[in-house]
Amino acid sequence: MKTLFLIKFCLVGSIITTLFVACSTHNSDERFLFITSLFTGVEQSENLSRAHHIFPTSTLTAADDPYVFDLTDQIDLPVEFRFRDKVVNVEDFIRRTDTAALLILKDGILHYENYWLTGGKDVQWMSMSVAKSYISALVGVAIDQGHIGNIFEPVTQYVSQLKDSAYDGVSIKDVLQMSSGARWSEDYSDADSDVMRSARILAVGGSLDQFSASLTNEFQPGTFNRYNSTDTQVLGMLLREATGVSVTQYMQEVLWDPIGAENNAYWLLDSEDMELVYAGLNATARDYAKLGEVFRLEGRINGRQIVPSKWVEASITPDAPHLMPGKNPLSDFPLGYGYQWWVPDESGDFMAIGVYNQFIYVSPKNNLVIVKLSANNAYGISEEISANSEFEAISFFKAIAGLSIGSNDSR
Repeated sequence: MKTLFLIKFCLVGSIITTLFVACSTHNSDERFLFITSLFTGVEQSENLSRAHHIFPTSTLTAADDPYVFDLTDQIDLPVEFRFRDKVVNVEDFIRRTDTAALLILKDGILHYENYWLTGGKDVQWMSMSVAKSYISALVGVAIDQGHIGNIFEPVTQYVSQLKDSAYDGVSIKDVLQMSSGARWSEDYSDADSDVMRSARILAVGGSLDQFSASLTNEFQPGTFNRYNSTDTQVLGMLLREATGVSVTQYMQEVLWDPIGAENNAYWLLDSEDMELVYAGLNATARDYAKLGEVFRLEGRINGRQIVPSKWVEASITPDAPHLMPGKNPLSDFPLGYGYQWWVPDESGDFMAIGVYNQFIYVSPKNNLVIVKLSANNAYGISEEISANSEFEAISFFKAIAGLSIGSNDSR
């Protein structure tokens, strides 16, 4: 009888072990397929709407007292807009760029909200590099709270793990402005580029901290604007070390609750539970819009000062020759740059941008915030296609800003 029991026990244990291994292998395979399919032309709307189900995550919990935008009659989008020497049909643009969500806020009131593909009001969509602008806001709050002294301090004053790396002695400001001087390739069409090697950590395991510490120097810090996702990952390390808590916990306390987030959000994690802060936020379109409102209103929303107003101003102001918009031999991209925010021109507009055409576009003079979440499957096939898709979207946003939309400021 005892022998029969042991046989049954071992058999059940074997089945459980087999199922566990199969599930683990399935998850690993799914992660690997997701990462290796990026920037290959493969359709990504399914992946971007459920990345938080594929990878390990931490959770930002919806606010106890959520802030809900006032609604009004939905406006009509422009029929067309001009991009360079061409007239672009808006319906075609929305379809061609695999738009999943489009929100338009004027004076804090929601004038347009629509979803396509796998998007939806309650869908947490992967931010890609839009996450970088959240990290900038958190650094500003951490300085205001005294966790960090000032932006001129070397990042290694707080993050000792980065000594003897490209970041040794580099000021926090230079890291914020993508001017660390680290040797880096952000070429999405090259599977062996630095950014793709970093992304594969999520698929095969490893430490983003160790990867960040492996970079070497190429330029003198503060002289050349090179877009480098690991610069943002270093800011995440800074926040963790300076505040003594995870990025998730700190963001919950000082940003996610105060902005009145309506839904849970999720950060993708590496093998050591460090957030992929340069791309791994998964949130709803309405909650992305709240960050745009905070920065449109100089750090305020729902009657509360969330981010210091001086930090907001500095974040959206290129302040050195290598950061200025336009053709610039001291920059690798013709958009201006602040503290993890892009500045397209001298209009006062600014934006958070993520690959596959994720945007939070803010036009303060028009009291306007636009969120566009997308899965543009042409993105990353070449640098020219990627850049053109971003400039085309900017032209679309400016066409929306040119519409006559009702005014009734709500702060």
